[in-house]
Amino acid sequence: MGKIMVMSESLANKIAAGEVVEKCASVVKELIENSIDAGSTEIKVELKESGVKSIKVTDNGCGMDKEDALLCFQSHATSKLKSEDDLFRISTLGFRGEALPSIASVSYVILKTCDGNDGIIYEIESGKVVKEYSSDLRKGTSIEVKDLFYNTPARLKYLSSLYTELSNIIAVINRAALSHTNIRFTLINDDKVILKTDGSGNLLKVINDIYGVGVAKKMLKIDCENDDYEVTGYISMPEVTKSNRNHMITIVNGRVVRNSELNKVINDAYHKYKFDNRYPIVILQISVDTSLTDVNIHPSKMDIKFSNFDDLKEMIFNEIQNVLHKTTLVVDVSDKKVNINNISTKLDNIQENKEVKELVMDFSNSEDMIKEDENNYSYQDTNIDIEENEEKNENKVPFPKIYPIGSVLGTYIVCHNEKGMYLIDQHAADERVNYEKYKEELKNPKPDKISMLFPINIEYPKEEFLIIKNHLEFIKSLGIEIEEFGVNSFIIREHPTWFKEGLEEEFIRNILEKIITMGKNFDLERFIDSMAALMGCKASIKANEQISLEEMENLIERLSKTKNPYNCAHGRPTIIHYPTYELEKLFKRVV
Repeated sequence: MGKIMVMSESLANKIAAGEVVEKCASVVKELIENSIDAGSTEIKVELKESGVKSIKVTDNGCGMDKEDALLCFQSHATSKLKSEDDLFRISTLGFRGEALPSIASVSYVILKTCDGNDGIIYEIESGKVVKEYSSDLRKGTSIEVKDLFYNTPARLKYLSSLYTELSNIIAVINRAALSHTNIRFTLINDDKVILKTDGSGNLLKVINDIYGVGVAKKMLKIDCENDDYEVTGYISMPEVTKSNRNHMITIVNGRVVRNSELNKVINDAYHKYKFDNRYPIVILQISVDTSLTDVNIHPSKMDIKFSNFDDLKEMIFNEIQNVLHKTTLVVDVSDKKVNINNISTKLDNIQENKEVKELVMDFSNSEDMIKEDENNYSYQDTNIDIEENEEKNENKVPFPKIYPIGSVLGTYIVCHNEKGMYLIDQHAADERVNYEKYKEELKNPKPDKISMLFPINIEYPKEEFLIIKNHLEFIKSLGIEIEEFGVNSFIIREHPTWFKEGLEEEFIRNILEKIITMGKNFDLERFIDSMAALMGCKASIKANEQISLEEMENLIERLSKTKNPYNCAHGRPTIIHYPTYELEKLFKRVV
């Protein structure tokens, strides 16, 4: 007896705070979610020292009376759930009743609120009310969180650098602005405005405010639905990618969620349109009956489960593929703005004190930071013609009719038409043509075969020999006549007619090596795609290989007939456009 004791409420709250309040961004997220649930149309977030010193969130929502304002800091007190049945139809962002008590237990909080009748201010230290007095009658709520983790030194010690904390907060505000376009968001750090949206309800305008006009012009609209789900939003053209998945944002009924399966589906839809280690900017808004989802999984309320998930994944994949397929994806150099500002200059836009500038290197270690050179962190009051950009997606333009006139460095075909100059990477273009050709041949093998003048004999280690032996029937179905020949070896006597002359043995060895590599995880679709890309690359015109004007014309004609003439099998661009206006600017013909 006497070993087990019930923890004090103060200690329990400090422990629970670790689930909800991990960093400054966690506080901002919970406070703005409460503001959104309160029906706010304007939310201002003001930070001191990137939120470490102070976080203040002010809204114009419904506010609270004196009794509710006091009650909201008690554990599991919430206005958003009345019964257990409400758990199955959660329509608010907050519902657990954990955030405010957890925040208050590890900080000094000043709550100012008014429901239009009475205004009250509470000052709360370590979860206890220490001061109470009346306030003005401005309807809404203001919560200031000061000296976060001051009473939990271990957690305070492991807060990230000021720059990293700020970057994480920016990510939270960006997501909130994208998911609630009808709310005006303002983010201020040390009296400098970092982000400001107009609350017009236009998602593309918010994308412009966050990512800049260059990215906004490269976004494609998507819109699809089935019996359970309605999906709208924007996806970036393949030339606009990021180094991480953080910009693939999924919003379900106004809640930003994370679902690795959905992210994989989105990324797979861009297959062969981009490099594998680059990720698109995607903002998907999914509307669904709340009974078909479950967000009561983790205290962060970002994880989600879907009903009829396979139908949703298939619809999103097909819609992205259709939009990309119907869009002209020629890279236009006029949209490539050279940014001569380095990271230190960007820091000046955020915060001018010496301490933050010295923390530049921490920027690269932030798990949530954006590393590309678009100026994502300074407020840009740049307007773009939203309607014109949306209409652009509807009027699909076919592959341009262009005329070759020569080549540069034996690698890039120079073409022109009335819209300017085009450069085509001859290897990338031929690779795309061959990739689609070989993929079709592998998917639908024909019986036509050629006998080899000198059969190929290949010997493998025992374990690899057994893998090949287990796939002999499949290999034969591709048109490769293979049989066992002695100990741990095979002999190949025939191959398909479509193998490129001179590369027959290399193709056969590549196919067998791929089967060995995949082993027990052999997947037909992945195998065909990988082999088509490899064969297409091997069989293509090489860089520094001179070709005639007639061969250039033939290559362009074949490229124009492919399903995706704008990228090679590995995602590199095949064609770049230099508009007439850009050329005239270079030669000072226009100003």
